Amino acid sequence: MIAVYARVSTEEQNVKGYGLRNQIDECIKKINNVEHLLYKDEGITGEVIDRPGLNKLRESVQSGIIDEIICYDPDRLSRKLMHQLMLDEEFRKKDVKLIFVNGEYAQTPEGQLFFSMRGAIAEFEKEKIKQRTKGGKMRKAREGKVLGAYGLYGYDFDRDKKTYVINEEQAKIVRMIFNYFTDPNTPFKGINGIANHLTNMGIPTAKNGKVWHRQVVRQILLNISYTGRHPHNRYDSEGDYVRKQSGETTKQTIRPQEEWIFVEIPTIIPEEQFLIAQELIKQSRRRFAKDSLNQYLLSGLIRCKNCNNTMVGMKSKWWGKEVYIYSDKKNYSGAVNKGCGNTIYTNKLDEIVWEHIVDFLNNPEKLVDYNQSQKVSNIFEGELLSIEKEIQKNKKGRQRLLSLVAMSDEIDLTDIREQMEEMALKEKNLSDRYSEVQKELAASKQNANSSMFKIAAEYYMSKKDNLTFEDKKSIIRQLVKQIYISKEKEELDIQLF
Repeated sequence: MIAVYARVSTEEQNVKGYGLRNQIDECIKKINNVEHLLYKDEGITGEVIDRPGLNKLRESVQSGIIDEIICYDPDRLSRKLMHQLMLDEEFRKKDVKLIFVNGEYAQTPEGQLFFSMRGAIAEFEKEKIKQRTKGGKMRKAREGKVLGAYGLYGYDFDRDKKTYVINEEQAKIVRMIFNYFTDPNTPFKGINGIANHLTNMGIPTAKNGKVWHRQVVRQILLNISYTGRHPHNRYDSEGDYVRKQSGETTKQTIRPQEEWIFVEIPTIIPEEQFLIAQELIKQSRRRFAKDSLNQYLLSGLIRCKNCNNTMVGMKSKWWGKEVYIYSDKKNYSGAVNKGCGNTIYTNKLDEIVWEHIVDFLNNPEKLVDYNQSQKVSNIFEGELLSIEKEIQKNKKGRQRLLSLVAMSDEIDLTDIREQMEEMALKEKNLSDRYSEVQKELAASKQNANSSMFKIAAEYYMSKKDNLTFEDKKSIIRQLVKQIYISKEKEELDIQLF
């Protein structure tokens, strides 16, 4: 029995000559319309071998009911050379002839070589289509166009101008979220408190829902687009389409920031406020921890310099007298580090730290000296390594293109030349960016630190003569990143943002 196999992927539906009906008609014409069995896959990429129609065909071959297979072209069988050769070998072991409408392949070494070359070219053309599509999108992004409406809350999409325009009603909510989160005197504690407040006010979500989830508020606070710089090429989705077709879970990863392409859109949030929010998010868990029975000014900020355990506030008895202390002891079951026994009176440490903070607030010039003394190498080191990796990846890509050119005379050298030029430009941009990353990150960090100090200082001055416990706690959490204290009490290290 003769089998006819045809396949078309989603992106090839409208390509002339590759439509499913056309493939089937050409195959039937090839066998002069004799009796046959039809196997087909519609809307499935040729990069995966696990396809319903192809699986049925392979089962029929193994059962012995097929002795000849007609297919329009090798790339209909598979887009990957390895899969083409594997299927060809599988069919030949069952003495099944594999015939293509678009070219005859003799069972000779020469025929097999030609078959392999066609497969390699088909695989290359598939990658070329991907590169062209991606390149076109990137060019539009570099021209300042937004690549489609992705439902960015606070904006509407202008399809004619290919950009976002502010939706004032939603923009008010975005500003409210950032203002509540960055204001040290906010009545709503943390992201969850803001989400509950929006829900209680009856403000509809982007999809007209009634409940604001904390994760939605968090995503808004993390979205750099509200500063007027909308990023494209942020996620690496390479292979996601194939994984999805294969039934695998897709997992997008964030590209290094130097690869992002920023498109200017109207600004809703000042960049300074956005940077403050990013710093506060890093500390949100400890800043807005659940209230305990007793309040501790430095809760969640202290670590033992000897064993690196966190030090928490607790009530204890010393010589029959109840006292409040910060301790690094971990008595719960399963604690990896039980602590080294570092303790200190809460009122003693609270007083030392508060005096230190007040000294900073009354003498702003000290902040400059502090910022200059911080080591920021850990911040940009990871990004520099990512750039190095991308440069090497780019070089390997150019080498693969040169290898393909050497293999075949059928490849369009114009396309190859364009891709080589794009890769060379990309490598130059990466190299230039490599030398700028350190300064940019350092400047951003200093800008955020200075802004946070300014807000805390203004708040302190406005309530200087009537500060409550909560006021002091709020100011400290705006400025202090970590406090390290040694067991011998010889050294106290207060690290600011």
